[in-house]
Parts: sequence; C-alpha cells; structure tokens
Amino acid sequence: MQALRIHYFQHVPFEGLGCIGDWIQEHGHTVTATRWYETPVLPDLQDIDWLIIMGGPMGVYETEQHPWLRIEKQFIADAIQQQKKVLGVCLGAQLIAAALGARVYPNPEKEIGWFPVQFISPGSDTFPATVFPPELNVFHWHGDTFDLPSTATRFAATAACAHQAFIYKGKVVGLQFHLEVRPQDAADMAAAGAQELKPAPYIQDAATITQLSGLATAANAGMHKLLDYMATL
Repeated sequence: MQALRIHYFQHVPFEGLGCIGDWIQEHGHTVTATRWYETPVLPDLQDIDWLIIMGGPMGVYETEQHPWLRIEKQFIADAIQQQKKVLGVCLGAQLIAAALGARVYPNPEKEIGWFPVQFISPGSDTFPATVFPPELNVFHWHGDTFDLPSTATRFAATAACAHQAFIYKGKVVGLQFHLEVRPQDAADMAAAGAQELKPAPYIQDAATITQLSGLATAANAGMHKLLDYMATL
C-alpha cells in the first residue's frame, strides 16, 4: 500500500483518532493535525491525500460560539471539490453534510452508548457489504442529525436515527457513529460528558458504557476495514 498523507481535524482533547491512529501507524502513513481548540494551522490541500474529521460536542450551526466552524466547513468543501479522500466521524459527518449544503439539526432522540447499527447495501458484492456485516454494535454520542446531501447514498441506520452514514462520489464518507472508539476513549468521553448521561431511551449510564466496552473490538475492526477500503480509492 502506498504511503498516504493524512491530515485530521480534532475539536476537543477527548475525541482523538482512537484506533484510526493505530491503523495509520501500522501502515506507515504520515499524519498531521489541526486542533481547533489550540491555535489552528491549516495545511495546503496540495500536501494531503486524505482529510479525517473527528467528533466534538459543539453543533455545526454554533458558529457564533465557534467562529472557526465557518473556516472548517469551507476547507472541507474545498477538499471534496479537489477530490480528496474525506472521512467524517459524528460532528465530522455533520460538517461534511453541511459543507455539501445539507441541513444539520437536533435529532428527536440523543444516542449515547453502545447500540446496533444496520448497514444498507445494494448487493453482497458492493459497498458497504464488502466492508461491514449487516449489523454491528457501535458507540454513539450525538444529539444532532442531518438531511442526506444531494446525490449522497445512505448506507446505515439505527432505530433512533435514520441517517447514520453516507457515501458521496465514492471518496467521501460520513459516519454518525464512532467505530474508532476504544474502551479508554469511551471512558474519557463519558467522563467529559457526564452531564449528558441523563435517563432516556437511547442514553446509557457510565457504568453500562464501561460494561459494554468490549464491543469496541469488533467496531475497531470495522473501522480498520473501512480505512483499508478507502485507502484503495
């Protein structure tokens, strides 16, 4: 596999690359970062092959509180226009949707914890069936959802949220859920967002999140398979 130049956007200290970082290291790719909570530095798009956008507790529409969101959305739009590989996770997927002109807004239910996602495939020999099983238990932490961007194809859903994942023009993937989260990452997020763990149909408490963190093994394997797939595009 050819070495790729990967750049990622991080929005808060407790939502990093997770197992994506392990995959990058295993395959000898180079990685650089923009951390929006520090002094952000953006790369030249000519110097990267792949943009990965991680999650965060802010909303895409909270541009008054976080003015840099406008800059980030424009950079994502430019990366897509220049046909870079783009992968967005949670807030990252919402930012991709917004950059493509879709609406992002609060979902009727928050999803926090380990819940199954169903993958939707047009055939057994096509994406996502070539990457994912029909159903996988994954980690969720989101309150927002998005309309499907024009010409994008939805490929995952849950009981609480119809638009869980999409692919756009073959090289742009948005995931509302967190395949990258390892057990410690889930614990860190639960500690940082403890005030959000209020009883609701699709919100687990911290103890349950910890108890189910063994599900990360299969979820991380799913992320590695997705990264392997995207690396060939």
